[in-house]
Amino acid sequence: MNLSLTRPIAFFDLETTGVDVSKDRIVEISIQKLMPNGDKETFTKRVNPEIPIPIEASEVHGIYDFDVLNEKTWKEVAPEAVAFIGDADLAGYNSNRFDIPMLMEELLRVEVEIDMKDRKRIDVQNIFYKQEKRTLEAALEFYCVKKLENAHSAEADTTATMDVLLAQIDRYDDIEGNVDFLAEYSEMGNKMADYAGRFVFNADGEPCFNFGKHKGKTIEDVLRREPSYYSWMMQGDFPRYTKKVLQEVKDNM
Repeated sequence: MNLSLTRPIAFFDLETTGVDVSKDRIVEISIQKLMPNGDKETFTKRVNPEIPIPIEASEVHGIYDFDVLNEKTWKEVAPEAVAFIGDADLAGYNSNRFDIPMLMEELLRVEVEIDMKDRKRIDVQNIFYKQEKRTLEAALEFYCVKKLENAHSAEADTTATMDVLLAQIDRYDDIEGNVDFLAEYSEMGNKMADYAGRFVFNADGEPCFNFGKHKGKTIEDVLRREPSYYSWMMQGDFPRYTKKVLQEVKDNM
């Protein structure tokens, strides 16, 4: 294995009631933790989302209301998941755009803390798109000569994601097998400040708006010039973590 680790990587995947980070809920989480010595540990839990699962979502991941009726709620599962992750870096497929924003939103909702300050984030999809631009199924077949069985099962997807990353490191000479390189390489565009992409960091490391009429302007500058924008966002239908970043900037002004 050419992947050099100083601490574990937690490959994870979420199945949810939908794709709206602000409103939808987790119905399954699977984490496969790859240790520096090559050992692997697995954590997979189905979750009662406490809201109905739309049939459109069930038809994708195969999890229906009756499947999770007697499962623990996210408030009960979240501390277990965070404890299992421990100090591991995070990796997933499309995780920077969806799984991490959803995870952070759900943790905030049940008031469970996870320290993200020094935690690296590797998005295997972004590496794949930069190199081959295909789907997870195609990635597994291309790199590993395997068929993805039980696609959209959280555990099958995490296994496939881990296999693809290890194969990518072996295949490409310009990809280094260390977490710092992989986390930076798997970024697409400006680094996000809030996981949902509403705010991004500029070249000076300042969080800026990434949408609307203030796109490209720093949060601090906008709040100084238009204080009412803060109230509009805090009362609006934005993810909790987006609001948390906004609040932190305002508190530090």
